Amino acid sequence: MSTIREYASSTYQDYTTDTYKDSASHKNKDSAANTYKEDKVNAYRDYSYLFSNTNSNSGGNSFLSCLGVSGDGFSLADYASIKNGSYRKLLKAYYKKADADRPSGGDTRQNLTLMQSSANALSQSAQSLMNESLWKKKTTTVTDEKTGEKITKSDYDWDTIIKNVKSFIDDYNDTVQRAGNSSTNGVLRNAVWMTNLTKANKNLLASAGITIGKGNKLELDEDAIKQADIGTLKILFTGQNSYASKISQKANSISMAASGAGGTYTSSGTYASALSRVASTKIDKEV
Repeated sequence: MSTIREYASSTYQDYTTDTYKDSASHKNKDSAANTYKEDKVNAYRDYSYLFSNTNSNSGGNSFLSCLGVSGDGFSLADYASIKNGSYRKLLKAYYKKADADRPSGGDTRQNLTLMQSSANALSQSAQSLMNESLWKKKTTTVTDEKTGEKITKSDYDWDTIIKNVKSFIDDYNDTVQRAGNSSTNGVLRNAVWMTNLTKANKNLLASAGITIGKGNKLELDEDAIKQADIGTLKILFTGQNSYASKISQKANSISMAASGAGGTYTSSGTYASALSRVASTKIDKEV
């Protein structure tokens, strides 16, 4: 605050001096000099009574109360700085520097919104896989083309199962991709946990025709999943402690982190960038 006041005070003096120098060129030099001295004294008179009771909640009759201004140590020099535009220049310089200090990889609101949307879609597709009705056999009746005989079959609806698994994988990969480009701590932390969970279940996933490819993305072999043991699939995708359930929970956490980020940064702007570089190597880099 003292630096601002010193700057404002010097600006005020320069402004006053320049004003009376211009006046002296049009009037008698002696008269202008006297006027300058007299006004300079008036400019530095003590008008602190106008700014009394600035710390009081009672409102009082102070000049600042009428303006709706309150604060600690507000002086005539502060008022002069506001009036001649010094404060405005200082604030513009401060915010310009703050904008320049922002990390170049910071998440924009648009990116955070897209991140939230991807995570929400992943949570929903994981919830769809947890639907018990998906894993029950369906009874269907078909007609034999040669004999015309009606045949009743009981089997899993593999078309619907594969459709839901593919939707889950697409949403998972989209979330991993977006999280890998993020610099939001909460997004990175939960995405790393999610990809580590997938790695911990890679053998079980592989037995279901799902493998981990480049960039920690999931890949599906449709023929392999049809040949997989249904019990393995149920372990992966049903129940509150299943792989799908945990992925859904982390997707919700990623969504909340993206929603609450709001484009904020650390004071130095370095920690978030460093975490982004470290965590992104665990999320969407080649394995």
